[in-house]
Amino acid sequence: MCNRLHITRERRSAMTTIRDVARKAGVSVATVSRFLNGSGYVSADAAKAVTEAVEELEYELNPVARSLNTKRSNLIGLILPDITNPFFPELARAVEDVALSYGYTVILCNSDEDPKKEKNYIETLKKKYIAGFIVTSNQLDAPHYANTKLPIVALDREINEKIPVVSSNNKEGAMLGTNALLERGCQNILFLRGPEALNPANDRYAGFMEAIGKTDVDYRIVTCPFQYADSQKIVEQELLNDPEIDGIFASSDVSAAGALKAAVLLGRNVPDDLQIVGFDGIAMGEMLSPGLSTVAQDVYKMGAIATRVLIKRIENKPVEESFYEIPVKLVLRGTTRSVE
Repeated sequence: MCNRLHITRERRSAMTTIRDVARKAGVSVATVSRFLNGSGYVSADAAKAVTEAVEELEYELNPVARSLNTKRSNLIGLILPDITNPFFPELARAVEDVALSYGYTVILCNSDEDPKKEKNYIETLKKKYIAGFIVTSNQLDAPHYANTKLPIVALDREINEKIPVVSSNNKEGAMLGTNALLERGCQNILFLRGPEALNPANDRYAGFMEAIGKTDVDYRIVTCPFQYADSQKIVEQELLNDPEIDGIFASSDVSAAGALKAAVLLGRNVPDDLQIVGFDGIAMGEMLSPGLSTVAQDVYKMGAIATRVLIKRIENKPVEESFYEIPVKLVLRGTTRSVE
């Protein structure tokens, strides 16, 4: 009996048309279309009648038909630069969670920091009537973003002044990380700065320089990609060249993990004779041994805010700000000593 009822409902939903809904609600087909697509004014009485008719007839609007009619779907494109970096999957989870709660579906695109791949994703998804984009890009003022007549929100990295951006307070975070090493007695600090083409890396560099400039400790700066293996090799070489290094501040947790591996391979005791602080606050840091001290970004909050801002733009609702800066905090674990 239950199976027969289920089949009957499926058939009814499949056979019900927008004309049936209009007839049941006592309104025109155009009114039903405007209400379902959110594309024009519908009175409160008409909206109530259409809603009741849709529920009673169990009508479901074909999403493909809707996208063809409105030239917009409920799809959001999320373009990330490197999904092998644990920071970005954590961002993606927040975006997906919030988007789903608003009835949107996320399409994840991994650009590998390649401008051509970014542009290809943009052009391909536009043909699918994508509703908007959330982008973490290394492209500053790229034409394929400036010329896209779709809502875009930049996440973690600024694109241009016309596109809203959600980011952490990277400069303040770098000052926190540097001061954590200084307060724990480090006298020779290695700073692993991120790629110079990335604004967050540059802000973290500025924060490090401001903090270290107030002291007379020795320091060294090397440019380091946000990649584990490369970071390990770079730090191994630096520790061999200068055995007096007693502190490392890395611009990402992935780089800090590479530094920790290099220290272990060279027989350096962490944190007794070498202390390490990372930047990001990803879950991986807590899984390392010893646990990684880090400047923690509120990764989930960043992704959630970016998604809400984008959906407001998609739905033509007012957006209060164009720049959202999320506070950071210092999380101390086993790679740093207690303050003496």
